[in-house]
Amino acid sequence: MAVIVHHLLHPPHCSSPLPAFSSSSRPLKSQISCSSSSSVQMDPHNNEGRTKFKAFPYVSAPHRNLMVDLVSTVENRLDSQLLPCTLPPDVQYYQNQSGTGSATLHIRSGHKPSQIDFILGSWIHCELPTGGALNITSLSAYLNPSTDAPNFLFELIQSSPTSLILILDLPPRKDLVLSPDYLRTFYEDTQLDKHRQTLEKIPEVRPYVSSSLYIRSLVSPTAITVRIETEASGQGRMEEVIKGHIDPIAKEVLEIWLDECACGEREVGETERGYLEKRDGLVKSRTIEIDLGSSLPRLFGPEVAERVLGSVREFFTA
Repeated sequence: MAVIVHHLLHPPHCSSPLPAFSSSSRPLKSQISCSSSSSVQMDPHNNEGRTKFKAFPYVSAPHRNLMVDLVSTVENRLDSQLLPCTLPPDVQYYQNQSGTGSATLHIRSGHKPSQIDFILGSWIHCELPTGGALNITSLSAYLNPSTDAPNFLFELIQSSPTSLILILDLPPRKDLVLSPDYLRTFYEDTQLDKHRQTLEKIPEVRPYVSSSLYIRSLVSPTAITVRIETEASGQGRMEEVIKGHIDPIAKEVLEIWLDECACGEREVGETERGYLEKRDGLVKSRTIEIDLGSSLPRLFGPEVAERVLGSVREFFTA
C-alpha cells in the first residue's frame, strides 16, 4: 500500500482472496538524523511484525536488498522523530484463508512537533491461478501541514520474474501552476527528471500509464512510472536492472526527499496550513474510499478488510 495511493493499479484476481498489501551515485546519509535527540526504543512486542515486514521473503535478492536499504535509511535518518509501530499483530502480518497469499503492513507515526505525519511500508505476495505469483513491495511517507514539502512514494509491482512496474515519485502538495517556486525548488533544482530519462534509455523499459485519471492527477511531472519487461533476456536480466539501475536511482531520490523535504525547513502560514490540512485530508479519504474501501473486501473478505481498514483509518484520518 502506497502512501498516496494503495497500489497504482489493481492486481489481477488471485486464486483466493488476496491479502492486502506490496551502490548509489549519491552516498546515503544513513547515520545522520534530522535532529539530535535520542532514538525511540522499539516496543519488543512489535519485533515479530517488524521482522516479517523487513524479510521481503518472496522477491529476488536485489529487490529485497533495495527494500531493506530504503526502509533502514528512512528509519535511521528519522528515528528520533518516529514512534514505534502500534498496529495489532494481525494487521502487521496476515494471510488469506487458503494460505495462497500473505501480507505485512508497517506504519510509524511522527513525534509532535516533527514534520513527519507517518511512514508506511508493506509487501504483498499472492499466488496466481495461472501459475507464478504477484509480489508488491512499497514504501511511502506523509508529511504533516507544518510543511508544504512533497511526500515520498516508492512501489515495485512484479507479476512475473520478467515483468515489473516501478512507481517512484515525490507527489506535490501544492498546485504547481500557482507555485512556480515550489516547482523549481523540489523538481527543477533537484534535477529529478534526469532519473526518469536515464531509466527510459534502457531497452527493456517502457512508460507505464495508470488507467486511473485520479491517480495520474496526484503524481508530479517528474514521476517515474515505468514497466520493465525482460522476457527475452530472462530473470537474470531483471535482477541486473534492479541492482544496476533502479537501486541507485531510488536511493538518490529518497536522499533528495530526506534532505529537501523531510528535513528541510519551510515557513507555512496559518492560511496555507489550513489549505494543506484540507488537501491532505481529501487525498487520504479518497484513498480509503475509492481504493482501499473497494479493493480490500474483494481481496480479503469483509472481516479481514474491516480489521485492516480500521487500523489504517486511524492514521489516514487523524
